Amino acid sequence: MRTTENENKYENINEKKKYIVLGSSAAGVSAVRELRKNDPDCEILLVSKDRFIYSRCILHQYLCGQRSLEKLCFAEPDFETRYRIIWKKGVACTGVYPAGKQISLDNGETETYDKLLIATGSHTYIPPVKNLRQAVNVAGFRNIEDIEKIKAAVTGNQPEQQILLLGSGLVGMDCAAALSEMGVSLTLVETAGWLLGRQLDQRAAQTYQDILTRKGVTQYYHTGLSEVILDENNRITKAVLTDGRQLDCDYCIVTAGVRANTGFLEGSGLATSQYGLIYDENGQTSDSSIYGAGDVSGMRPIWPVAVKEGIVAAGNMTGVRRKMTDFFASKSTMNFFGIPGMSLGDVNGDQTEGCTVEIRDTKDSYKKIVHKNGKITGAVLQGDLAYSGILQQLIAREIDITKVKKPVFDIDYSDFFHIDGNFEYFYENSIV
Repeated sequence: MRTTENENKYENINEKKKYIVLGSSAAGVSAVRELRKNDPDCEILLVSKDRFIYSRCILHQYLCGQRSLEKLCFAEPDFETRYRIIWKKGVACTGVYPAGKQISLDNGETETYDKLLIATGSHTYIPPVKNLRQAVNVAGFRNIEDIEKIKAAVTGNQPEQQILLLGSGLVGMDCAAALSEMGVSLTLVETAGWLLGRQLDQRAAQTYQDILTRKGVTQYYHTGLSEVILDENNRITKAVLTDGRQLDCDYCIVTAGVRANTGFLEGSGLATSQYGLIYDENGQTSDSSIYGAGDVSGMRPIWPVAVKEGIVAAGNMTGVRRKMTDFFASKSTMNFFGIPGMSLGDVNGDQTEGCTVEIRDTKDSYKKIVHKNGKITGAVLQGDLAYSGILQQLIAREIDITKVKKPVFDIDYSDFFHIDGNFEYFYENSIV
């Protein structure tokens, strides 16, 4: 029987869509869930170098034995069957070919797609320090393989064995906290003036630095690594700092930076920057059928942002219009040694004209708010995070705090939310 043109169109419209997701971390897993929710009948192929799902944010808890591999998993136990996915585990994408809507894999297979999400994350960047890239006793702190190497290196660690940690950002601090709890002889080297230099000011950082000192961790700030000295087996024996100081070193852990996993995109024609894959607020790349989310942007999004980007990208892939603009991307939360902390925006920027810094420092907490022209541009909370909800509302709604006639640390919801005649809350932008 002959099929009419209109019938052909109808069949094409209802043809089952095939989505491919590259990467099984925060962005990729969140995207899978959203794809299935929005398109119940679609085919979803998940491709990942990882063989199981785990949170990179708590790898330090696996290192020090607080969690098992199973307890690192942030997905449902029946993730594959619940979302009806085909998962190619331990497989990497080697090429993307937008013209034919096709990808190639390192197992020799090829796959076609209707829409593709690239959420391949990032890898540890080993800096071009003399001999460091040739060393065999060096690891990052990015995946399970890294942690297994470090666990093997520090198991049975003797007092005379020295572990060198490069970098003291959030990942570096996770590593330092875990190793210090394990009683490892640890030396931390950081080029910035204090730890967590992107998230904290010097006063807040000092709280954690003092604890590390009490735990026996040697710390060098404003200092870098200029060279490592290797033995005949390419093992590091000494580390030479930029100030000329030489340190004994039995193992080196690098947490000083990451690079986006975009090497397989070479020749694809997709737009990239010096940092990573370029995509817009909808998650769409330079190709309308390809999307991106998470660390692959090279912009170092924190976990909640990567999750949100995966959801937004998957939504747009399935025709649910969303944008990546309704969250405060520079928020960081932490909890080291039982002391919680949170930072928002720029807390260490130049204090230009019109910029005001307000501080409340007590025995149990430290709070700092930076604002300009009435709008909060940065904040640090440490010890007591009870104010964080209000603070985030002030920032998200761009509330002019100069219109609230009380000290900034005493502002509460009643100052900018009001109750109408039906006892419903509403926000009034013009506060008097």
